[in-house]
Amino acid sequence: MEKCPADAAMLRQSLHQLSLQTRGEGFTDITTALDREIGASGLATGLANLACLHTSCSLTINENADPRVLLDLAAYLQALVPQEGVRPISGRGELRPYRHDDEGPDDMPAHIRTALTCTTLALPFRGGRLLIGTWQAVYLWEHRAQAQHRQLSLHLLGE
Repeated sequence: MEKCPADAAMLRQSLHQLSLQTRGEGFTDITTALDREIGASGLATGLANLACLHTSCSLTINENADPRVLLDLAAYLQALVPQEGVRPISGRGELRPYRHDDEGPDDMPAHIRTALTCTTLALPFRGGRLLIGTWQAVYLWEHRAQAQHRQLSLHLLGE
């Protein structure tokens, strides 16, 4: 473990809000936008805390080279949380349509999919860029069928 000298630089923080438009259900790569915000903050090394400010989309770090990975992830979550309602886990029994549909038939499935995934991420950065793997990207995972305007909070802590 590396020790910090007594005169080490003080940690600073920076708070940003990112706005983005999705195309509807699916993945939006936000890695470049995050790197841009981190670079503009003037912080070189630290931790980026990212929070999605919505209840019907989520965040994930995943494969950025083979788009079939994202297709398979989406298919898995759609099978796990079907659009039309819920059945007993055993698969036997009647389909019960979702009760909550205030914003349309994709409303409740989107909330469940969000609950099963992540709405926050804590990511290290160095040199003004995220420290993620070569084949990784950070995605906003939209669970609603229609295009949506989304807000993310990015809280940076570093030096």
